[in-house]
Amino acid sequence: MPKGDWRFRIANREALIGVALATFNIIWWYGFAYTLGSKSPDDYIYIFGFPAWFFFSCIVGLVVMIALVYLVVKFVLKDMPFDDEGRDES
Repeated sequence: MPKGDWRFRIANREALIGVALATFNIIWWYGFAYTLGSKSPDDYIYIFGFPAWFFFSCIVGLVVMIALVYLVVKFVLKDMPFDDEGRDES
């Protein structure tokens, strides 16, 4: 593949989007787990039987991430060929 291949630019952009999604997931999890979970267990609020910190960081976080990944795959990522276009096969 030539050095200036357009697929490298797209692949790098999509890799950065993946890193951004993973970073958002870590920040989401850490934010809810350590802000809501830092008090005494006697003071916890429970949602559907789960402590609020767990519910928001793990359960809601999973749903949010599934939705974000779906939206990114559906509307942002591009389908591209893996074969060399215009390469002479002789």
